[in-house]
Amino acid sequence: YVSATGATSVHNLDYAQRLGLWGGEDFPFATRAEFVEAIEAGGVAAMEVLARDLRALGLYTARSLSYDGVEYELVEHPLTPEQRAIYDAYAGAFAIIHNNLAAAMEAANITGDSGGTLNRQAKSAARSAFESAKQRFFGHLLTSMKTPTLIASIDADLVAGHSAVIQIVSTGEALMERRLSDIPTDEWNDVRVDITPRESCLDYLQHSFPVQLYEPFTDSEGNLSSRPVTRDGQLVECREAARRRDALIEHLASLPPVPGALDQIVQRFGTDLVAEVTGRSRRIVRKGEGPAARLVVESRAGSANLAETAAFMDDQKRILIFSDAGGTGRSYHADLGARNQRLRVH
Repeated sequence: YVSATGATSVHNLDYAQRLGLWGGEDFPFATRAEFVEAIEAGGVAAMEVLARDLRALGLYTARSLSYDGVEYELVEHPLTPEQRAIYDAYAGAFAIIHNNLAAAMEAANITGDSGGTLNRQAKSAARSAFESAKQRFFGHLLTSMKTPTLIASIDADLVAGHSAVIQIVSTGEALMERRLSDIPTDEWNDVRVDITPRESCLDYLQHSFPVQLYEPFTDSEGNLSSRPVTRDGQLVECREAARRRDALIEHLASLPPVPGALDQIVQRFGTDLVAEVTGRSRRIVRKGEGPAARLVVESRAGSANLAETAAFMDDQKRILIFSDAGGTGRSYHADLGARNQRLRVH
């Protein structure tokens, strides 16, 4: 039996160097790139033949690695009173945003006085943007709150002589790039702005909170609806909705920021110890110690992920942190051909 998933794309096999598909004159292909290029040129048929032959040779039965010897440990993070207070404050803030969202849609004539919908598309877009922002923010918030315990666990693993492997879902790159676009590049050597999950909420309020004014009208079938109000070809803003939005921004900006998990780890251990394999083209790192410490924007080359992976596998860096972009087509396990033979704590 051959895993169907493994036979659908060459990238489901190009991490498995020990299959002996590439590596020099004694192998079918000289390099991994040559192997990928040849199989991609052959399409699905080539993948099926390759998977069949690997199975016949007893080299490949499924794309999953063996779980023999894997141990599991439950690490619990007890929320501190300060973290509980922060969570409650943000939960209260989103409750206020939710209530003001309904009032803003009514003021902008997206919904009627009786609660009926005047513009279904605008209401759906406003609700969808709010729910997406809420889900994304609290996911980041909970992950960020657990990070101090993760950092303590990493410290213990390093002392024990192990390697730490951290897998993250989101790097927050899009938010960081939007914030950096507002800062002159000559100030990137000393960044003093807040780039935390809280910024995603502020970004939602500034760009997605419904402030556009609509006017009620009756269509040809006698149905009451609403349409955007324009003046000289420009959309008109509802003053009441804008006032509510500005008040919400002011309230949210007063709440304490919680740094993102990725930035906490990189800034705590430093880039000399952390191998970052993500899709980020830039990152903010800490330079210096004590009062002289500052946050600096650091660019990452297109080949950074390959270099970072090599540094981890060569045991030059003890901590690996990767995202979905860095988890495809790469192997980080203690290959017998790699210098880093330390136990991986994932």
